[in-house]
Amino acid sequence: MVFITRGLHDALLDMASEAEPERVTVVLATTPAGEFEEELDVASETPVLSHFYMPEAGQSVRAVFGMDLGTPAGRGRAKFVSHPQGPAEPTREDDFAAAVLVAVPPWDAESVAAFDRSGKRLSLDVLDADPPKESLVGD
Repeated sequence: MVFITRGLHDALLDMASEAEPERVTVVLATTPAGEFEEELDVASETPVLSHFYMPEAGQSVRAVFGMDLGTPAGRGRAKFVSHPQGPAEPTREDDFAAAVLVAVPPWDAESVAAFDRSGKRLSLDVLDADPPKESLVGD
């Protein structure tokens, strides 16, 4: 099962809708369920998709050297991809990850599905929870 916050889920659908007819690929990051302020009905160590890395980050370095410097090391084991013309499943053109979320038009809650790296469909659970607040400045 894949867990995602509603805020991230909705933001990804908005990005896909705005980019149409182009495809979108976004690296996703998780927060352990135990770090949320709200009590979630999942084990505290369960990863919840809660953040994304800007698709443009590190793009010029990737184009020249083939390296993704826009995603911190050890992060981003999940990806979101949009398929404006379908199919509603991963394709060979997608960058595979431990979990891949695929969205197709009309860009609503029913248009997103989760898959593992072999293409097997996984359950997707959207949680009404906000990730913990983060700051670049020490508290």
